[in-house]
Amino acid sequence: MHSTLKLTVSHAPFWHNGSSISSKSRNILLAGLLAVIPGCLQYGIAAVGVVTLSIASAIIWELVINFISRRPVSVGDGNAALIGMMFAMMLPATTPWWAVVTGTFFAVVIGKEIFGGIGANPFNPAVLAMTIVMVSWGYLFDFNAALLNYQFDFNAVYPLVLSKSFGASAVDSFALTDLLMGKQIGGIGSTFGIGLILGGVYLMLRGYIRWEISISFLAGVFAAAMGFNFFNPELYAGPGFHLLTGYTLIGAFFLATEDSSSPVNFIPMLAYGLLGGVLTVLIRNTGVHIDGVLYAILIINLVNPIIDKIRPKALGKGV
Repeated sequence: MHSTLKLTVSHAPFWHNGSSISSKSRNILLAGLLAVIPGCLQYGIAAVGVVTLSIASAIIWELVINFISRRPVSVGDGNAALIGMMFAMMLPATTPWWAVVTGTFFAVVIGKEIFGGIGANPFNPAVLAMTIVMVSWGYLFDFNAALLNYQFDFNAVYPLVLSKSFGASAVDSFALTDLLMGKQIGGIGSTFGIGLILGGVYLMLRGYIRWEISISFLAGVFAAAMGFNFFNPELYAGPGFHLLTGYTLIGAFFLATEDSSSPVNFIPMLAYGLLGGVLTVLIRNTGVHIDGVLYAILIINLVNPIIDKIRPKALGKGV
């Protein structure tokens, strides 16, 4: 009689490259600090308070869910802290404490844990939370009103408001180098362009984010903005302005690239990023919202499962 040997193996994938969630979270956090630290220096102790409260409350919300659901404590993987910092990077330094805590609840509990935890969320948790807070309490994101609490030595105004209200001619005074250096009003960690670009390049080189998504997102913004500007240069700002203002850079490198809500195949990643960039400019120029990045990312998150089904025909395969 033949004897049989039963082998018990884990589920796929079977190949592991040695990386971990905690390592990825730690590196993205460090990359984000390149933009967060200049933002805190610009806005002062108020910004530091918003960032620390956001990270701390996100961790606490995850601990609460772990306790209620009787699941192992998962805050050690750093994902909750990462969500908290991404959320804080988009907030004004004048955000009240209750809005920060409520926002992190939306991000961690509604955006992540309710779907089953890390890896199961269909939307970027920080983007989802930020959109809910902006729709619910839009007055908190009046960046120009927030100027009353600060003194700046440059022409401080929210650039997208001028572009939206008065056309391209109103933003001619903004030099692209100044915008790149963060001489504009916006979220705590979303205005210092050099820091966001350096952080994004670091993450791409280390393999923590896919360059296909980031580059195609920026290409979509550039192409759409150029098309609008060519059609009416007096009304629509040029591509350089759209690339360096609002949430464009943080969206391209830190938000659209979130693993669970983005494609994994080459062609789909290009289509995903390109669509997000085009939608960003379309919403900015023709919609009622000042900045279209967050809404564009939510839309491409929604269609991601369909986009990721795009496959090139196998070589040699017949029709």
